[in-house]
Amino acid sequence: MASSKSALRNSHSHLSFGMVFVRGLLSGLKRKGITFDHWLRAVGIDPEKLNDNESTVTAHQYAELFRMLIRDLNDEGVCLLSRPLKPGSFELQMRSTLEADTLEGAIKRIVHVLRLLNDDLEFIFCQEDGLAGVELHFHNADTEKNPFVHEQFLRIYWRAFAWLVGGNLPAERFDFAFPRPSYCEGYGRIFPAPWRFDAPHSAMWFLADRMRYPACRDKDALRTFVANSPVNVILPRRDLGYSERVRVHLNRSIPAWPDLEATAAAMNMSVSSLQRHMVAEGTTFRELRDQLRRDIAIFRLNTSEVSLIQLASDLGFADATVFQRAFKSWTGYPPGQYRRTGKSNDN
Repeated sequence: MASSKSALRNSHSHLSFGMVFVRGLLSGLKRKGITFDHWLRAVGIDPEKLNDNESTVTAHQYAELFRMLIRDLNDEGVCLLSRPLKPGSFELQMRSTLEADTLEGAIKRIVHVLRLLNDDLEFIFCQEDGLAGVELHFHNADTEKNPFVHEQFLRIYWRAFAWLVGGNLPAERFDFAFPRPSYCEGYGRIFPAPWRFDAPHSAMWFLADRMRYPACRDKDALRTFVANSPVNVILPRRDLGYSERVRVHLNRSIPAWPDLEATAAAMNMSVSSLQRHMVAEGTTFRELRDQLRRDIAIFRLNTSEVSLIQLASDLGFADATVFQRAFKSWTGYPPGQYRRTGKSNDN
C-alpha cells in the first residue's frame, strides 16, 4: 500500500497543496482564537490531518476553502491582517488599473489603493540593475512575523500583474524576508524563479523593460477575472496563457462540459491553433478537462452523498462505468472506495 500511496501522491503533485499551506491560510484565524474545523470539513479536509505533512489537498479544495473563509469572515485577508479587508477590496484595486497605459502605471495604482485599505503593509515600487519590482514593507510587527503573509501577498499580486498584461509575466527572482523554510520544495510551481531568503524585504522582480508592457484589460475582462477569483490568483502554477483561458472557459461552462471544437469556437480559434498553443504550454485539452473533473469529483465525494450515477452525469460522462474507470486511472482507487476510506487524506 505504501508504494500505491506514493504513486498516487506523485500523480497529484501538479494540482495539490501541502498541509503547510493550508495551515498558513488558517494561521490568522488560529492567532485570533477562531475555530475552523467546520470549514475544513465543509471542503472535505479531515482536521485530524492538518498537521500531517504527508497529506495534501487538491487545488479545488484549497480554493474553495479560501472562498468560504472570505465569505463567512467577510474578510479578503482571512484574518491575516489586523483589520479586515472587506469583500470587494481586491476588485477595487484592480479596477483602479483600467485607466493605466502601462504595467508600471497599473502597479503604482494598485500600490496606492492597497495602502489606503490596510494599516499593516504596503508594496513599494523599486528598480535596480535592469530589474523592476515591488518590495513588501510592513508596519505591523506581528503581521510581518507570519511567513504565509509574505507568500500570500507575493503570489496574489504576481498573478494579478501577469493578468494585466495578458497572462505572461515571468519573474526574474523572488525575495523572502525570512529564513529558508523546510517546506520550500513546495515553492516550485508557486514561485517559479530563483529564490533569495533572509532578504531585507520580501519582493518580486521582473526585467525592467516589462514595466512598459501595455495594461490591456477592460471592464468586461476585469469582471470575469474577479468572478473567477480566488482561483485565478492562488493556483500553484504559473499563469498558462491559452491553457488558462481554456480552464476558465470550462469552469464557467459547467455542467455543459464543451468539447475541444466547441471550446476553440468560443475562443474564436481553430482547433489546430488551440491545440498547438496548448502543446507549447505543456498540456492538452483532455488533460486540463480531466484535471478539473478529478478535482470536482474528489470534492463532491468528500463533501456530499451524491450518487456515482449522478456524479458521472454532472461531470459529463456517458455513464457511471466510464466515470469509475476514469476516476481509478486518475487516483488509483475506484470512487466508491475513495469515498468510504477517505483516500484523499492519504495522498
